[in-house]
Amino acid sequence: MTVFGYWRCSTTHQDGERQVLALKAAGADVILGDNITGVSTFGERPELSKCLEQLKSGDTLLIAELSRLSRTFLGMVNELSNLIERNIAVKTLDRRLDTTSLPKEMTMLIVSILGYSASQELEQIKSRTAEGRAVAKNRGVKFGMKRKYNPHQIAEIMKKRAAGEGYGTIGRSLGISRATIASIVKREEVAL
Repeated sequence: MTVFGYWRCSTTHQDGERQVLALKAAGADVILGDNITGVSTFGERPELSKCLEQLKSGDTLLIAELSRLSRTFLGMVNELSNLIERNIAVKTLDRRLDTTSLPKEMTMLIVSILGYSASQELEQIKSRTAEGRAVAKNRGVKFGMKRKYNPHQIAEIMKKRAAGEGYGTIGRSLGISRATIASIVKREEVAL
């Protein structure tokens, strides 16, 4: 019987070290993890896929909380159901779930409630993010990468393009990528 620990961080800016240390302290023999969002498909999480393949009947999957497995209601319920059918115990470090101490029916009820809660939390995060972005846009905040060129360079690009120079030639002379030159020309031509 092996205890597998799985950690997940939503972005590459987050560090999984806190989860790894907690999984080690809780007795995980093997620890795997991914830096990817919880709404990603299981196929997009190579370490989770590897973990699920290695789990055998009688093993335990240890995770910080159920949302590390999935943020969607259906994803969580389906995966937990599959694990239970394979006789794999699932425990969370937040102590909300321990399938070794509950009958299957109670486990699925708890998973359904926690899955619904995780889905609702995700929707609230999306809603708050959209609202915050809208407020910021109304204040004049620009999103995306800052432009690496100025109005003078745009005029120079258009002048060179009118003279018949190619995108690559213009880009090399101004130190701007060919793709950026092409998008500037396209945008400026539409504005005319």
